[in-house]
Amino acid sequence: MDDVGNNSNKIDSVPFQKFSKKSILVITGIAIAALAGTIGYRWWIYTKTHESTDDAYVTSYIHPISSRIAGTVIQINVDDNQEVKQGQTLVELDPKDYQVVVQQAQAALENARRQASAAQATIKLASQTAQANTTEAQGAVGDAIASIASSQSAVNQAQAGIATAQQQLTKAQAQEANTKITYQRYEQLYQTGAIPKQQRDDALTAYQVAQAQTKAAQQGILNAKAKYQSALDGIAQARANLVDSQGKVQQAQASGQQTKVNRRQYQAAQAQIAAADANLKQAQLNLSYTVIKAPVAGKIGNKTVQVGQRIQPDQPLLSVVSDDNWIVANFNETQVGKMQPGEAVDIHVDAFPGKTFKGAINS
Repeated sequence: MDDVGNNSNKIDSVPFQKFSKKSILVITGIAIAALAGTIGYRWWIYTKTHESTDDAYVTSYIHPISSRIAGTVIQINVDDNQEVKQGQTLVELDPKDYQVVVQQAQAALENARRQASAAQATIKLASQTAQANTTEAQGAVGDAIASIASSQSAVNQAQAGIATAQQQLTKAQAQEANTKITYQRYEQLYQTGAIPKQQRDDALTAYQVAQAQTKAAQQGILNAKAKYQSALDGIAQARANLVDSQGKVQQAQASGQQTKVNRRQYQAAQAQIAAADANLKQAQLNLSYTVIKAPVAGKIGNKTVQVGQRIQPDQPLLSVVSDDNWIVANFNETQVGKMQPGEAVDIHVDAFPGKTFKGAINS
């Protein structure tokens, strides 16, 4: 029993130990191969549906800041990498010289206004002197206006006469038509012997009288129209007389040579006012340029300006980098055809390891 037992223990123990080590090695190898296959398959699937590149950089709009005028810097309100808002003051120039120019322009404008006022007063005095010369011409204007009114009344009467003559013509034409029908009917009856000749002749006479009345009415319209045209000619002549009289009034009012001279002086003064006003606006605008402000919100960069520096127009002072950033990424031609605008992208920035930013393809 012991031998048997011993034999059985040897048989069981030795093969079991060998089988266990081999199984572990095989299973481990299979697991590693399966894991590698799974990872490789997933990586193959990922590369088939995704495109990537590490040739990319972040960029944004850069707004160079310069001065529109020459000046001396007296204050700088920002520094490199500082965030600024749109309209925030960046640099200030010495405004004294430009303030003096504004004061000079204001004085020139006031002087031009005084000259214009004096010329206008002289014009008024000369106009009063010439007013006496216009009285007679204005009387002629009044007569012409009265003549126009009288002629207009004649036109109205002529128009009424045309209407009355038209009514008479309409009535005569209707009478003529009726008598014509009666005459034609009686003529037929006479030809058949139904009525005597006298009755037919009476109808003919009535028809001929109606024709004469129609012609008289037509002539009456011609006469009425002639009166109307005559009245129109009268009103046209009256209006011509009015225009002539008004022209004489204007000539009388402008008869004084001094008035013309004064008006020219006034016009020249008005031109000086316009020029002085333009100069003042330009001086005020230049004064406003002594304060340089941010055109957009962003961050300060490339600052080279210093307090006390004498700067010239368009000289670079600093830059404002706007906040609207984007990424320029370079892909192979074989990759570009697989991407479309609007598709989502994952962005990894070296400065922020482990963090994924979300974006979309713009173009």
